[in-house]
Amino acid sequence: MAKQIFVNLPVQDLNKSIEFFTKLGFSFNPQFTDETATCMIIADNIFVMLLTHAKFKEFTKKEIADATKTTEVIIALDAESKDAVNKMVNTATQAGGTAYAEPQDHGWMYQCSFADLDGHQWEVLYMDITQFPKQ
Repeated sequence: MAKQIFVNLPVQDLNKSIEFFTKLGFSFNPQFTDETATCMIIADNIFVMLLTHAKFKEFTKKEIADATKTTEVIIALDAESKDAVNKMVNTATQAGGTAYAEPQDHGWMYQCSFADLDGHQWEVLYMDITQFPKQ
């Protein structure tokens, strides 16, 4: 069974991406950072490798998707409250990202979303599982 997860995302400008995600409160592991890549820490065992296109191409034979035109993945992150959801999305848009969906309140789950500088979609959500509808 896996103990960690590493999501790999291609980015056009590594330094701008680091600056963008730093504004959102993320930190980076310098051990896995150079001019071609950085390891963004999401949680103790969850990481996002931001890779230049040249570096990303070393791991795949396929074309790199243009995330501003197509969606291959949506990264969903939980937050501790509805306010934290709104704060992260607002901070992302102020830092150069774009909102791509209106907030949705399902009663037991609240979510909002943004696209980062490269168009990768991020869902930020707060769940109160005690309010989940009984089946």
